[in-house]
Amino acid sequence: MSLRMHSYKTLLSVLLLFSVVSCGTGNRKLTGTKKTVALLEADTLPAKWQRKYDYFFMEAVRLKEKGDYAGAYDMYRYCLSVNPNAAAAFYELSKCCMYMGQERESENMLKTAVKLSPKNFWYNQTLAAYYQNKKDYPKAIFVYEDMTQQFPSRLEPLMALSVLYSQTRQYQEVINTLNKLEAVDGKSEQISMEKFRMYIAMGDLDEAFNEMKTLADEYPYDMRYLTLVGDVYLENGKPEEALAVYRQVMEKEPEYAPVQFSLANFYQHQGEDSLYQAQLHKVLLNENIPSDTKVNVMRQLILRAEQTDHDSLKIVSLFRAILEEKQENADIAMLAAQYMITKKMDQEAAPVLRQVLRIDPENTPARLQLLQYAISKQDMDNIIAICTSALEYTPEVLQFYYYLGMAYHEKREADEALNVFRKGVAQINDKTDKALASDLYAILGDMYHEKRMDQLAYAAYDSALVYKADNIGALNNYAYYLSLERKNLDKAEEMSYKTVQAEPANSTYLDTYAWILFEKGKYAEAKIYIEQAMQNGGDKNSVEVEHCGDIYWMNGEKEKALEYWKKAKELAEQKPIEGESARDKSEMDVLKKKITYKKYFVK
Repeated sequence: MSLRMHSYKTLLSVLLLFSVVSCGTGNRKLTGTKKTVALLEADTLPAKWQRKYDYFFMEAVRLKEKGDYAGAYDMYRYCLSVNPNAAAAFYELSKCCMYMGQERESENMLKTAVKLSPKNFWYNQTLAAYYQNKKDYPKAIFVYEDMTQQFPSRLEPLMALSVLYSQTRQYQEVINTLNKLEAVDGKSEQISMEKFRMYIAMGDLDEAFNEMKTLADEYPYDMRYLTLVGDVYLENGKPEEALAVYRQVMEKEPEYAPVQFSLANFYQHQGEDSLYQAQLHKVLLNENIPSDTKVNVMRQLILRAEQTDHDSLKIVSLFRAILEEKQENADIAMLAAQYMITKKMDQEAAPVLRQVLRIDPENTPARLQLLQYAISKQDMDNIIAICTSALEYTPEVLQFYYYLGMAYHEKREADEALNVFRKGVAQINDKTDKALASDLYAILGDMYHEKRMDQLAYAAYDSALVYKADNIGALNNYAYYLSLERKNLDKAEEMSYKTVQAEPANSTYLDTYAWILFEKGKYAEAKIYIEQAMQNGGDKNSVEVEHCGDIYWMNGEKEKALEYWKKAKELAEQKPIEGESARDKSEMDVLKKKITYKKYFVK
């Protein structure tokens, strides 16, 4: 195989190999006969030996293409038994070694290939790239510098050196390398700009000025360079010259944004605050200035305000002035809203967020923030309005289904709530957040159960647990509803126990677990958990208190049972606390029957 045939692919392959660590074949001795060694003194192999070498080499290539790197390794070794000075075989062996996790041997093989064939550009390039990838910058620089001598017409080593010297903060060496690039490839805008940046980094403003002046002279119609000349004048303590350049630019291109910012910087540099503010306002209110530029300026002004006078009202006033103008996109408005939110100016932020949505109706962050305001005020009608509008533009955002469904549920519009959650789960896909998908299914299960659609409820709970096996709410409700039906109690107990383990001080979960044990006839165990429920706030919940009475009865503590039944009735007759619903008539009838007859009755 000709080396040139696969040289560039080989380079790319080796660069990729350097990150691979896998199993190896172990160290193997290189062997050869006296006859073979004698042949190496000649420049070429006899035809017989060359055919043998070619066969093994092609077989190695075939094995490597199949992914059999150990087999390829052996074949390349056979190649070296035929010709121990075959640079190509050493080069290919280095790749095999890298794939097999033998990084040190890989490096040695690659170095040998370079030694045997020092004029092979790709071997040198691969070795340098190897060191560069390992962040062994001195060795990489050494190889690349050597390459500049061996391959003076090639640009790649010089370009790599400029990057390496920059990474190691050797700025003068960067400039020297860029000068060599110019000598090979000619002067270019990119090289001059890079030299300018290096001179700035070195603090050599005079040379930076000269470099930029050259660019400005070569590209007289590109205002970037002339503006930068003015900036360098200003940094060199030559404000009059800087101002003259800025005015020259503005005569040629009055609406050129960078020079307007430079002029603002000039006024700030001179301590002329009123002119500075006026210039900034001019920039920010100029409809010809791109929105992203204005965003960057406002961010700078916000940062400056935070570091100096903390005058948020001045920033807000400036935002309002900008937002009175026509906006090409919602970026400025969104930045304004975010700033106001940060400053806890919610009342001011709300109309700005609405402006964002008028410009960009699909802006989910803005709508979610408005939704948060509505939720904090428990404004169900506003929640419904926000979410309904959101789903017209972004039907894939599941949070809007969640809050819309919950708002309908709070308004006792059960059919609407159920319909929303059905639509919500229909939007679930592989990219959906698993926890959110689980919660949607869990709530759908609750709503199905409220409508006595038990099989659909249990199917929804199963789906919830597929997406998140430790969804505590789903586990608790699923388990409790199974216990009420007195079916699948083993499954119910297993699920409920997970909730108690997760939150051992949650009275609701403790009550559920106690009740399942009760239904399974494990009255003594049930007593342990119901008492824990009472100690953790369950004594304020009518259902949990009644359960406590039932469990005491089955444990033979009838006086305590009656006491808790009476307490359950008192709690039920009070206004339900937040998050609880009033008990239905059939439940109350059974509870009153227990108190009247001082006896436990099955519901």
